[in-house]
Amino acid sequence: MENIILIETSTALCSTALAKDGEIISYRESSGQKAHASLTAPFIQEMLEENDMTIRDCSAVCVSMGPGSYTGLRVGVSTAKGLCFGADIPLIAVGTLDTLAWQAISEDALPEGCKYIVPMVDARRMEVYTAVFSPEGKQLTETEPHIVTEGSFTAELAEGPVLFIGDGAEKCRGTLTHPNAHFAQCCPKASSMLMPAMKEFNEGNFRDVAYFEPFYLKEFVATASKKKLF
Repeated sequence: MENIILIETSTALCSTALAKDGEIISYRESSGQKAHASLTAPFIQEMLEENDMTIRDCSAVCVSMGPGSYTGLRVGVSTAKGLCFGADIPLIAVGTLDTLAWQAISEDALPEGCKYIVPMVDARRMEVYTAVFSPEGKQLTETEPHIVTEGSFTAELAEGPVLFIGDGAEKCRGTLTHPNAHFAQCCPKASSMLMPAMKEFNEGNFRDVAYFEPFYLKEFVATASKKKLF
């Protein structure tokens, strides 16, 4: 019997899920301000309690490894590490883009005849973190930061319907005007991590709890506050 805790905090939505034998049995989410820091651990505790379980009844913890929000990823990974270290259970990680691709598949969001899924995580302005996936959820290109222009994804769009999904999808609608372009504006959810998480677990792709770091893709840059303190 496999019980896996799933944690997704890479974007504005903070969500957690609890899976038992390949099915989601509990789910929590919040898009509230600062929800990641204040609600991730309580959400997990609530899910365990409502199913009469403790962390030691779990087989692994799976966390979103990015790309995405620097702060959100840090909260999720820190929480996951603490749980794994305390209960001596494995840590597994799933990419944010993988989660979005499987979200499209599991929620039947693919347009008829879909040729490609292109998950997009907002990276401000017209830049997104993205990669190209097959309709079966297989990643076909490297994850990269991409500035969306009228010439973006022309080869994929020429082949047939393409679904652009994620919190960076809608802002590209006015630029990617090809009739084969379809858009689904949403944040990745912990419940959609299930399939890639199970694959990682079954293949034994466990991460080093002490040294694992999120996949930021770009270095975090701190900016000085414009507010005067005195």
